[in-house]
Amino acid sequence: MSGLKDFTGTLVLVGAGKMGGAMLDGWLALGLDPAKVAIQEPQPAPEIAALAARGVRVNAAVTDAAVIVIAVKPQVAADVVPGLKALVRPGTIAVSVMAGKTLVFLQEGLGASTAIVRSIPNTPAAIGRGITVAVPNAHVTQAQRVLADTLLSGVGAVEWVDDEGLIDASTAVSGSGPAYVFLLAESLARAGAAAGLPAALAARLARATVAGAGELLHRSNLDAATLRANVTSPGGTTAAALDVLMAADGLDPLLRKAVAAATNRSRELAG
Repeated sequence: MSGLKDFTGTLVLVGAGKMGGAMLDGWLALGLDPAKVAIQEPQPAPEIAALAARGVRVNAAVTDAAVIVIAVKPQVAADVVPGLKALVRPGTIAVSVMAGKTLVFLQEGLGASTAIVRSIPNTPAAIGRGITVAVPNAHVTQAQRVLADTLLSGVGAVEWVDDEGLIDASTAVSGSGPAYVFLLAESLARAGAAAGLPAALAARLARATVAGAGELLHRSNLDAATLRANVTSPGGTTAAALDVLMAADGLDPLLRKAVAAATNRSRELAG
């Protein structure tokens, strides 16, 4: 399915905050008819409320939910999810983008036989450049998986796994990963200032460098190691810096510790 023009039934979006709103933008760009969307959001933002003029139903009753996308904060999931069970009918698929909420949790709230996809997108989804890791339960059909993939692809790339246990590590790498990159920009700016650059200039240089390198990585068909090697002249300035970053006590072991900590915390939150 290359788009959503042929989607039938109603797509119920539960929670239209930053992530839910970004996903909705992506679906409409893929050709989804606004009249086929029903949003459940206690306090819809003005831009969401404005979509009512295009046919989107806001806080309206739904009897033909084909897809239920759950994008509320995990903290309120226990209160929200059980109330969605009344929307589930034969053929309905639920797609969760909530961190830390397992398939077992979702099945307990929605019904044991409900087709469910648990997914973990990340914040670049807001600009259509996210990466989402998704896992289906045993009730998801191939057609439903294709539909879920199309919906999740509205905000970026999608990777599927069959082992839910991989979601925690995926959360630690891609879900939390943007924060690591932002920290890199912060640290690089502070290092530049420590080397004598005016702080504002160092911040601009660091921001543009991290953003540009990320875009180069995105567009290139070369892997990260090759791109790194291509910019590193033997005995040059980059090599001197990489001798520090790639030392035995350098970046690799630090990131391993960070990802392990995030993975463990994800497991704790999931119960």
